[in-house]
Amino acid sequence: MPQVRRLVDEIIAIRADLAELGHDLRGGGRSPLGGLAEAKAMEARVAEVLGWFDERQIEIKGIAPVLVDFPAVLDGVSVRLCWIEGETDLGWYHRTDLGFPGRRRLL
Repeated sequence: MPQVRRLVDEIIAIRADLAELGHDLRGGGRSPLGGLAEAKAMEARVAEVLGWFDERQIEIKGIAPVLVDFPAVLDGVSVRLCWIEGETDLGWYHRTDLGFPGRRRLL
């Protein structure tokens, strides 16, 4: 989880910068965060980070908020250990076929 949390923190920071940069560029074409080139670089970094998760078969279900699923088997059933931005630990799961609405606390 430490590496996951570090990369999620990076996604959150880039997400905020991209929101601000996009707003500024649409509003007046200028931003202290840069211009189109900087926006493209931020998008490329997010894609690179998402690739890290994909290579490890860790599923990113959303980035606003960041929602991460880790494939697992619990009592012979396919599940996803489920972590969402802001949680302090990996304490939830849901059956693979149910998704987030079926989320339950790990015992």
